Order: sequence, then structure tokens, then C-alpha cells
Amino acid sequence: MLAASSGRANAGKRRYSLTAIKKETRQIGYSSAMARGGQHMPTNATRMAGPAIHATDPWTPGHPKKRVRHQLLSNDERAQLAKIAAIVRFEKGERIYNQGDRADAVFNIISGVVTAYRMLADGPPVMSFLYPGDLFGLTEEARYTNTARATTPIIAYKMPLQSVQRILSSSANLDVQIIVKLCDELRQAQHHAVLLVQKRAVKRLAMFLELQEHLQIARNESISEIYLPMDRSSIADYLGITLPALSRAFRALVVKKIITTRGRHHVKVLDREAFKKMADA
Repeated sequence: MLAASSGRANAGKRRYSLTAIKKETRQIGYSSAMARGGQHMPTNATRMAGPAIHATDPWTPGHPKKRVRHQLLSNDERAQLAKIAAIVRFEKGERIYNQGDRADAVFNIISGVVTAYRMLADGPPVMSFLYPGDLFGLTEEARYTNTARATTPIIAYKMPLQSVQRILSSSANLDVQIIVKLCDELRQAQHHAVLLVQKRAVKRLAMFLELQEHLQIARNESISEIYLPMDRSSIADYLGITLPALSRAFRALVVKKIITTRGRHHVKVLDREAFKKMADA
């Protein structure tokens, strides 16, 4: 049902013991200031607690409310998964696995953002962005159904698929929680579908920005600015528009003084009412 890396050598080279990962996180400085431009990053204590699977309350475009993020696993369940997990790291832009690769493991993101996309024979790719607490690696007939790429530097738990399946077969509650997480991801896919039916690029962008803001709220991060870890090209692909169309959409929101930007990764909402109206589906 779920899986991850195709067992490639480059993934194996990035396996870390708990001691090594603690040392590295100190060295590479995964602090909020360096890694996220002021956004919160998980602490070492959080990373070492074991795999975490989160689901958020539903979001309705244009109707913002505080999103609550739920930890689906008990401490015992996290510890159980930690026993079979290795900690791996991927560099920004690195391909984690390809659609159609033989699946042998499950990934659970500790820090960073992953882009997953599935190529279709008769249409544009189906895309999603994955965040800390997300699982990735859907499989069909023991092969990956999509391609996963590190949008930012990634630290993740890697769990052998056979070991995960063995644990699921002996733990009905854990199996249910995995299903709950998959239902949460289905809702996110439905949100993406709602976004794509919008005719105007500027409306698609506003809805996307609002969704990113609400994901930050769910992670208890500051929303003084909306942080966009992905590059503009990835955003354009996700929105189903060209890069020039995305630039025009950003410019339109800035000219109308609905938002302002700081560099290419930070957005600040200036006119909350206009922003809400623009993002309303």
C-alpha cells in the first residue's frame, strides 16, 4: 500500500545512526533561521521520537479557520516503527524514486518538503507537496505509482515495506491510523482538483497561498509570512499554468496590494479581506 526508496545506492549512503543524525543536525544547522527563513523546524528531540503521522482538520477554500493537526500514532506505536526505521537524507533536487521502480520501503518525512508526481499518458502530471509528518510511497503491484523528488533538503525515516506490513498485520489500530492518513491525503487531492477547475491563474495562486498558510497554522508556525519552500517552476506545474502566467498572477496580487513578496519564497498578506475573497472557490 505504501512504500519508498527503490533501494538505490545513493539512498543507502545517506543512512544515519541516531547519534550521527544528532551530530549532523547540529553541524548543518537545521534551525528556523537558516533552513526556513524564520519558519519553525523540528527539534532534535522531535526527530528522535520515532515516525510521526499527522492529519489535519478539513480546509475549505476562502473560509479560513484554525487548522488542528492530529498525531495519529501513540508513543508505543512510534517506538515500534522506530525499531525498523533508518534515518536517511536527500539533497535538494535529488530524485528519491521513480514511478514504476520496485518498491521496498516506506518514507516518513522528519524535515523538509517532497514533491510527488504521477505522469499520465493523456494529460498533465498529478502533483502533490508532502511535509513533515507525511508518508509517501504509494505502491501498486509492488511498484511505485509516482515519482518523488526532494524539493528541499530532506531528512526522513525509511522503513522496509515488508517490516511495515508485518507490523500492520499484527496491529489493527495502527492499520486504521494509516487508513486515516490516506483519507487525509485524499482530501488534499480533492482540494487540488478544486483549485485546477478555476479558470483564472490569479485565483489558483490565491487558493494555493491560502492552503500553504493553513498548513503553517496546522504546524503551529508563524503566519506573519507564507513560506514557499518550492521553486516557482514547481508551483506553476502544481497550478497547471505556465511560468509566465504564474509571474503575472503574483504581479497582479502585488499591484492590487493584496500581498507583498520578500524574495521568491516569502509572501505577506496585506489585505486579508481581499485575499479571502480571491481564494474563495
